[in-house]
Amino acid sequence: MKTIIIANGDLEASARLRRLWAEADLRIAADGGANQARAHFDQPPHILIGDLDSADGAAQRWCTTGGAEVIRFKREKAQTDLELALEEAINRRATEITLIGTLGGRFDQMIANVLLLVKAAEAAVPTRLAGDRFDAWLAGPRTVIDGNPGDTVSLIPLTARVDGIATAGLRYPLNGETLYLGTARGVSNELSSPHAEVALSGGLLLVVHLLG
Repeated sequence: MKTIIIANGDLEASARLRRLWAEADLRIAADGGANQARAHFDQPPHILIGDLDSADGAAQRWCTTGGAEVIRFKREKAQTDLELALEEAINRRATEITLIGTLGGRFDQMIANVLLLVKAAEAAVPTRLAGDRFDAWLAGPRTVIDGNPGDTVSLIPLTARVDGIATAGLRYPLNGETLYLGTARGVSNELSSPHAEVALSGGLLLVVHLLG
């Protein structure tokens, strides 16, 4: 089940995001993400989830009038609204998840949003952060990147080390090498062909593809 979750970060009004929202089998708004959905999209979410301290009254009415299921939590909770939405998607057996509206706003929440990719990986559900001009996801043992030659691709380690990285189709190749947390060696590579591959043997590696 293709699932999309909208958070309350910055969101571009773009044809790409409208398409991703419309084509999803399950649409979830994480609290204030309902404000963004109402502002940018025609279809309401299927689920509105969170403590609802950010979703304004008009957005909540738009969701409920459109038939959305509302799952409300107390404000004192251990998870962010986006984490609750991600858990709900996983529990409902999502087969792939796209997170939008995850960047901008509070810096701490933005970092936490990116790191939620680890939670999704532990549940073995392919998950990406998406914007109008980027995709970001955790690499598996073998990752395919499709785009245009010249597109920027950054490989960022999220564990102390990521071993056995081998690439094909990137301008600056890696041949069974290690990237270390806290270094920027993998930043600002680029596609040298429309199709690239990244393989690794261990560790968590964030792939960021800036769309051309």
